[in-house]
Amino acid sequence: MSEQENNNETIQDPIEDNTTENQEETIELSVEEKLSAEVAEAKDKYVRLSAEFDNYRKRTSKERVELIQSAGKDVITKLLSTVDDFDRALKAMETATDVESIKTGIEIVNNKFRQTLEHQGLKEMDVVGKEFDADLQEAITAIPAPTPDLKNKVIDVIEKGYYLNDKVIRHAKVIIGQ
Repeated sequence: MSEQENNNETIQDPIEDNTTENQEETIELSVEEKLSAEVAEAKDKYVRLSAEFDNYRKRTSKERVELIQSAGKDVITKLLSTVDDFDRALKAMETATDVESIKTGIEIVNNKFRQTLEHQGLKEMDVVGKEFDADLQEAITAIPAPTPDLKNKVIDVIEKGYYLNDKVIRHAKVIIGQ
């Protein structure tokens, strides 16, 4: 071999080594690029999912408020005819001379009012003579029981308790026997 060929080989060897290193760097860069692309995609999905959840939360909150408002509207609409009846009864009381007819009219309006509330799910508690239950009643006072069988039972009701669709909305205020 001549000197010139030896020089060419020497020159070629480092070039081949650089090419291999460049390929490894390219492979490493492409792996890094792939990973950074995956990370960017995951971040994008997270941001979108977070925004979507926030929108969902706001939408359901708004729907809940609208539902509550419309439910109140339905009840009030059903009570308006009873309010009209009360107005007519008050007007009739101004000129009436017969107390019995006024009393009958008020009882009719009262019954209509209570029926409307019952249709909406309101139910009155029946507690007189039953065992005292702290989950349903509030004891205002305790008095000596008139008979032994009325001990720890409700003797009288000061303020009625009510259920709305089988859930207590107001506890009965009662007097219990000791």
